[in-house]
Amino acid sequence: MANIKSSKKRIDIAKRNTARNKSRKSEIKTLIKKFDAAVEAKDLDAASDLFKKADKRLKQAEAKNIMHKNKVARTSSRMAKALNSINA
Repeated sequence: MANIKSSKKRIDIAKRNTARNKSRKSEIKTLIKKFDAAVEAKDLDAASDLFKKADKRLKQAEAKNIMHKNKVARTSSRMAKALNSINA
């Protein structure tokens, strides 16, 4: 356990940030799962709406360094490809 006051504060801040990041990642994963279910059901309206929401959250996570930019690009690309497969 830290003895210095500033170290104790940093521990609290790290816990808070970890919880916040975990919440954001969980929200993104949930959106992706819902998107996959909509694609599976071939529901174009729901899938496109979920794609917009998930893509926005992914880019926000990338901007805040919660997720790596390559992972965000890969995930968005896969989702766009799945969405386009419904249209075809």
